[in-house]
Amino acid sequence: MLVITLKETRVYREIKEEGREEGREQATFNLVMRQLTKRFGVLSEEMRSSIAALPLPILEDLSEALLDFTSLADLQAWLDK
Repeated sequence: MLVITLKETRVYREIKEEGREEGREQATFNLVMRQLTKRFGVLSEEMRSSIAALPLPILEDLSEALLDFTSLADLQAWLDK
């Protein structure tokens, strides 16, 4: 008799991986927002929303690019690209 546990199912593994991905995305967003807030102060809701909508790879690119920003105009120009 074959017994398959919940953890062995494809659906379980897919849901678990999706949760990990969402966790990475949220952690990266939180870090980027902390860095930007420390550097430029509180961001507008519009900027926060634009950043929150970025997929993880682009958010990671922003985490590197923000090191070169000297003003909020640099951030806005980057977001407009």
